[in-house]
Amino acid sequence: MTKPLIVLLAATTLLTGCNLAPKYERPAGAVPPTLPQGGVYPAAASDAPDVTRVGWRDFFLDPRLRQVIETGLANNRDLRIAAGNVLQARAQLRVQRADLLPTVNANGSGTYTNNVSGAVSGGGGGSGAGVNIAQDLEIYSVSAGISSFELDLFGRIRNLTRAAQEQVFASEEAQRSTRISLIAEIANAWLTMASDAEQLRLSRQTLRTFEETLRLTREQFRVGIGSELEVRQAETSYQGAVNDIAALETSVARDQNALNLLVGTTVAADLLPTGLGAEPATRDALPSDVSSDVLLRRPDVLQAEHQLIAESANIGAARAAFFPTISLTGTIGTISTALSGLFKDGTLTYTATPAIGLPLFDFGRRTGNLEYARASQQVAVATYERAIQTAFREVADALAQRGRIGEQVAAQTSRAQAAQVASRLSEARFRAGVDSFLTTLDAQRTAYAAEQQLVTTRLTQASNLVELYRTLGGGLEETTAPATAPATGTAPAAPVQ
Repeated sequence: MTKPLIVLLAATTLLTGCNLAPKYERPAGAVPPTLPQGGVYPAAASDAPDVTRVGWRDFFLDPRLRQVIETGLANNRDLRIAAGNVLQARAQLRVQRADLLPTVNANGSGTYTNNVSGAVSGGGGGSGAGVNIAQDLEIYSVSAGISSFELDLFGRIRNLTRAAQEQVFASEEAQRSTRISLIAEIANAWLTMASDAEQLRLSRQTLRTFEETLRLTREQFRVGIGSELEVRQAETSYQGAVNDIAALETSVARDQNALNLLVGTTVAADLLPTGLGAEPATRDALPSDVSSDVLLRRPDVLQAEHQLIAESANIGAARAAFFPTISLTGTIGTISTALSGLFKDGTLTYTATPAIGLPLFDFGRRTGNLEYARASQQVAVATYERAIQTAFREVADALAQRGRIGEQVAAQTSRAQAAQVASRLSEARFRAGVDSFLTTLDAQRTAYAAEQQLVTTRLTQASNLVELYRTLGGGLEETTAPATAPATGTAPAAPVQ
């Protein structure tokens, strides 16, 4: 009885290496081998650190910004959702992996029945009616066994398990991508609020200048030295500054609301920026490696690759469905007519029921499933290549802006300084009666616009460094918290196979 079962199990062991999934090869050629160089693109500094190995606590220099980011990593709901997705994927993997091993069930039963043994004739040699003798029977049994365990000869279950494993890796990379994006979004929101606060400070300072000019022109008009036209022109500039202040106060309030949403709680007032300040908010470092291979380490690219590997495994599972399915049901136990005799000699009982099945006519179901798996793999290939192309474009854009942003800041700084000097000289000449009021008013407006543009350019410079840090996958060295902590968890990257 047991010899055929042993032969079947041995054959199963020999065939477990059968895998019908296509061999995975990473798609190549979606982007050039190197990032853009020359022209507007900056040359990589030989002593610059690898930005992917610079933790966010080292990259962001302002202690208030670091504390805000840390609070956001602990409270942001999108990050909690990403951590929950990882836990869901891991649970699904556990469910799928269970099919690789048989499910063992234990059963116990007791049967109580009344049995009529037959008729017995009357005594004394006389004729008499037969008597039926009833006996009470008790049957006890205990058994353990497996039911319909599929022998994975052609790798169907193993490929489904591999696909589930790759989905876990993909969800972990998605979590890491969410974390890095969140850090960049919080930093940009904080810097935007700092820029608007700086613009508000500038507008209030300019308002005092316009107010003094308006007071002076009204006084000159009152005594007959100036004209009403000059008064109206001065009032136009003054009311423009009033409008700017109102708009910027609204912008600062909205910036704070956006920052609170990203952080997941109300940011303390002492952590909010009051202006861009003279000190940089981030490190000024360029990547030392300009190879496009750096893009392959980005979490979103790794996520797309793991999903591609999962689709390849699904093809193997779909192919295996064309082969016979072999399952095994078996039990071993003991049976006795007395509860005390269950485990005595001679009570052992067992059954083994191998079964094989192959659908003959399924009207194209298996073929359709295989075609769907192949099409899904093609979609995954295109998605992976698009992820790399998107990453290449984002890094190239950030580098292009980085190459000339320093010149822009220097030029805007000189322009603002020159405009301020010109405004002061023009105002002095106007008070001395040398220049007309129109010249003075134009100089004041030019100085105000130059200062506003300088603040905007400095924001662009700071945001560009944050964007370059994000697009190159900055912060990967510090994004390895476990997913079991939904508030802050980030799963480690899985090796690409």
